[in-house]
Amino acid sequence: MSTGNATTLAIKIDVDTARGTIKGVPPLLSIFKELDITSTFLFSLGPDNTGRAIKRIFRPGFFSKVSRTSVLSVYGLRTLLYGTLLKGPHIGKKHGHIMRLAKNAGHEVGIHTYDHIYWQDNLHKMTGPQVRAEVTKCCAMFQEVFAMPAHTMGAAGWQANKESLAAYDDAGFLYASDTRGTTPFFPKIKQREFKTLQIPTTLPTLDELLGRPEYPFEGLHDHYLSLIKPNQLNVLTIHTELEGMYYLEWFKNLLIKIKDAGIHIVPMKALALTVLKQKEKVPHCQLIQKEIEGRTGLLACQNDL
Repeated sequence: MSTGNATTLAIKIDVDTARGTIKGVPPLLSIFKELDITSTFLFSLGPDNTGRAIKRIFRPGFFSKVSRTSVLSVYGLRTLLYGTLLKGPHIGKKHGHIMRLAKNAGHEVGIHTYDHIYWQDNLHKMTGPQVRAEVTKCCAMFQEVFAMPAHTMGAAGWQANKESLAAYDDAGFLYASDTRGTTPFFPKIKQREFKTLQIPTTLPTLDELLGRPEYPFEGLHDHYLSLIKPNQLNVLTIHTELEGMYYLEWFKNLLIKIKDAGIHIVPMKALALTVLKQKEKVPHCQLIQKEIEGRTGLLACQNDL
């Protein structure tokens, strides 16, 4: 997407875990300050039960992704035991002061989830009231941490359905970012339309590319630059557990190359406000569930226009 003649890229940072909050957020804030970048942080606000992801071993492609992305190095052993052998810490209550660093530095802040594993693995089994209860918990914890209401949510694992979209409408969010796609859109499922704008992630995430022979690591900077184009929506989702820690220097160098290419980095809210100025031109698109290369399971996606 362009603002005037400038090509823009929105960066959304998903903070999945306690470790990602403690060790991933501050280094990213330091880099963003150094490079004069404003972005969007979406926080996991409840318990860290990352270890319960072990149930995903039965999904096709799970072991392939684990081997490609060095899960133990990225998350650490303690995090991988949270919710199983170790009680997971309540991230919002224990580390809210770190979350506020992002807001105080001028970045947009929003909701990622309450319990990341619970939402990602169980959304499609939950009833409407259960989903609304999860979103309500998110909003209440966000208010407690930031002393202001939340205006956006980007769901864990790109998991969304008619129940979550309805809960967003009830919450009155300005926009959401739960999907993979190509353009901003208002979602619909079959004949039911929803009013909360979706701004999808358009670029592949780093963990979707790592370790795949067709995407050699030394060529990933150039690959990303080739995907960011004028006159289109460009949204990159990163994770504090990856780009904020293990791949921090790699990510900093990517940002430098992006800025050197004249690409303007903006928070997600800036895109949403621009799009909503011409609300009548925003397409209404079906939200569908489909697979994405490099990621296991089904994701909420914008159907082709």
